[in-house]
Amino acid sequence: MMQLGLIGYPLGHSLSPEIHKAALKACGLQGDYSLFPIPSDDLEELKALLARIRSGEIIGLNVTIPHKQNVIPLLDKLTPIAQTIGAVNTIFMQNGLLTGDNTDIPGFLADLKHFIGIQNSKNENRKLALVLGAGGSARAVVYALVGDGWKVTVAARRSEQAQELANRYSVHVTNYASLYLPETTLIVNTTPVGMSPNVDVSPWPAIQQFPPNAIIYDLIYNPSETKVVREARTAGLPATTGLGMLIEQAALSFEIWTGCNVSREHLYKAVGTTCLE
Repeated sequence: MMQLGLIGYPLGHSLSPEIHKAALKACGLQGDYSLFPIPSDDLEELKALLARIRSGEIIGLNVTIPHKQNVIPLLDKLTPIAQTIGAVNTIFMQNGLLTGDNTDIPGFLADLKHFIGIQNSKNENRKLALVLGAGGSARAVVYALVGDGWKVTVAARRSEQAQELANRYSVHVTNYASLYLPETTLIVNTTPVGMSPNVDVSPWPAIQQFPPNAIIYDLIYNPSETKVVREARTAGLPATTGLGMLIEQAALSFEIWTGCNVSREHLYKAVGTTCLE
């Protein structure tokens, strides 16, 4: 029986079990997908869990906040993309080595392009993005956007993290008092602000207007409409949560572990929605 799972903390919001159990069923595989909530400072429990992959008891693990960078010193090898951005969301054994990869990048880009395409955006050639946050998810998003030709500005509470991203990718850094940036055509929230159960907060300052031509993309997918997405839609702007990215990165991770490329539509149905929403 194939055992898969997710490391992170907290994990009560996660839809990953439903998605991956649906993927197992679609591919005719016997297995399970479990949650492994491990606090950020519990290094021993993290090591013990990774040892279960080395032993073959667990085939693969996803990684989310706060461990996308914490796991790196405990791995034997990183794929080039994980090495470049310094963040891991997928762990597996490869040629006897505990290996870290990152499927957030292709997952995010695939869903972003799908969403922009649905909007028929007139600004698709004006690639000016503002990324909120500078953690592991932000690393993946900035890497993806820069590689896709976007001019990126990063804003984060921790200025040293934002500056590290700026130095790595030659992006701009701003502060939360200067978020308006009226020419911005894409805002991406990579922070956990607004995630269930703290659904009544927004990463966007209440005193700031949204740029008039921006699309808002919130990586959070639970709740199904975050406060920042609701605020943006009220302002008449296209906005979406990160459910599509979750589906895409999950499918890519599942293919790494099993070799099975599962239908995205099948995975959307597992969480009670469709890829057209």
